[in-house]
Amino acid sequence: MKNIIKILFVGSALAMGACSDLLDTEPRQSLTPDTALADVEGYQSLAYSMYGRTRGFDYYGQVMLVAPDVLADNLKVIANTGRYIGEEANADRKHINLWEFTEIDDASDNNPGVYASINDANIIIAGIDDVEGDDNLRNRVKGEAYFIRALNYFDLARVYGYEPGQEVNGFDLSVILRTTPTLGLSSADFRARSTNDEVYAQIVSDLNDAIDLLPSASLGTTGVYRASKGAAQALLARVYLYMANYSEAETMASNAMVSFGLTNNGSGLMEAEDYVAGFSTAPNPESLFEVEIRSQDWLSTDGLNNSMCSLLSNVYTGAQFILTVSDDLLASYEAGDVRLDTWAATVREGTAGTFYRSNKWLGHKGDFLENLPIMRASELYLIRAEARYKTSNEVGARADLNALRSKRGLGNTAASGTALMELIMHENRVEFATEGHRWFDLKRNGMTITKSGSFEPVPYTDYRILSPIPQDEIILNELLENNPQYN
Repeated sequence: MKNIIKILFVGSALAMGACSDLLDTEPRQSLTPDTALADVEGYQSLAYSMYGRTRGFDYYGQVMLVAPDVLADNLKVIANTGRYIGEEANADRKHINLWEFTEIDDASDNNPGVYASINDANIIIAGIDDVEGDDNLRNRVKGEAYFIRALNYFDLARVYGYEPGQEVNGFDLSVILRTTPTLGLSSADFRARSTNDEVYAQIVSDLNDAIDLLPSASLGTTGVYRASKGAAQALLARVYLYMANYSEAETMASNAMVSFGLTNNGSGLMEAEDYVAGFSTAPNPESLFEVEIRSQDWLSTDGLNNSMCSLLSNVYTGAQFILTVSDDLLASYEAGDVRLDTWAATVREGTAGTFYRSNKWLGHKGDFLENLPIMRASELYLIRAEARYKTSNEVGARADLNALRSKRGLGNTAASGTALMELIMHENRVEFATEGHRWFDLKRNGMTITKSGSFEPVPYTDYRILSPIPQDEIILNELLENNPQYN
């Protein structure tokens, strides 16, 4: 049944799921919370479960990296398997759903969406200070919980609500805020949606707490497989950019660059000749935060059916290969831009013509398997460039763009005014193609969603800019108001 909280005890890892509304409790084994969470190590096991939810195909394992590019103008569908057809056309109610998941290949499966991960984090934050254990580990696990909760709420907020200051017709509702654990019927309640200002304030608070608690990590090391001080700074810089707090975004991006040893001239980024190969390296040399996936994390058919590698390339037999670069994006690369090499001309069996596979997603760990770079170092230069441009520092903005362009096979730009902002948007587009940025970059700037081919643009004032809240949630919770024109 939907709208539940399941307390699952699986092996040595405790996995607790939470939804936004009503709940049921369904113990699957005899292990109890008092036993599993008796010390800091027990909470660390729950943190591993929290991280594990991030790689789900309904989240960063596929949807959050693919859908934002299909909803906009970066990717096009080349085979009608039923996937992303509606998203490409921006059809009614064909959007991103993080509120409740239905497993991609199993419509009968019930999964309480990103709120399950939020509840994991809430459990950790509420209880870890009360148990015995090493204080350094305690701080790290608690900091990780703040980081993941912030990431979860940020993703929910940008899918279901407008950014602060970008509201249409004054509509400022975001998502339901829950910062305490839901462990049983006695702690469940129905709530209304909080405002976007309230949700973003919580995200900022969580990330500041994470920064204070987390250890540092270095680029190119396995330390980026877990949240770090620098990763929290980087995410906070992105959040400030979405909030149009440009001075704070610039400062936090600079702080993150210092944390990861990145310099103003681009030192620390990959050289142009290494860029494509970096996506077949674990971890990616530019990853600030990367979700590690191991073979034991997948079922035998997961890679074939749902992986980024399968959807975007044909390097393995049986690959889906249903998505490719849009003609518009392909034509937009500047001469000499190494990022064009992330697309390779190929053929698709049974379909005439030339297609392009992604060289970012080649399943380099074998059998469709690869990690998920969620945040990369180049984003810090682009965050800072945009923040500087919007605070009338065009010299600084150009310097950051040129630092990045020097590592992508391109020369310096002298662009100014509107052309400089257009170049910042272009650099974001080509740098993060197939990494889930394009839709949100247009949306947070209040811009029309541009489309490729024969598809009509989506004006920023169109109701389809926001995703609908699932109807069964609306029916269950009378306090829950849907987004405009979805009722």
